[in-house]
Amino acid sequence: MGIFDSVFGKKEKTNTEKKELPWIQLESLDQLEAIVENSNTRPQVIYKHSSTCGISRMVLSMFTESYDMDLDIDLYFLTIQQHRDVSNGIAEKFEVRHESPQLLVVKNGAVVFHTSHGAISDTDFTKYL
Repeated sequence: MGIFDSVFGKKEKTNTEKKELPWIQLESLDQLEAIVENSNTRPQVIYKHSSTCGISRMVLSMFTESYDMDLDIDLYFLTIQQHRDVSNGIAEKFEVRHESPQLLVVKNGAVVFHTSHGAISDTDFTKYL
């Protein structure tokens, strides 16, 4: 054990393998119609992400770590800087004010739950599936 290990504590190696979520990239307004239609048989979840926001990156990381891979949903990912028209379309179609990061759960053609920022990682959104 070196002097730095005794002073600062030896750090154990941790598993740094990243979890890969089953994202469907949300890139067009046409996909919103499919989301509405598909929500009649299976919950649809939309995650709106800002690629230029540190809070958005942090919340995405926490969401990824806590995500249950056994969920029977379609999970859409929208990067708002790349598809601002789709982000605006979501706000208009579902009558939900735009925020980012933002999570929306769509069932039977309507948003049954939405939240944003740190509340995304604090909420058990599975109650709404």
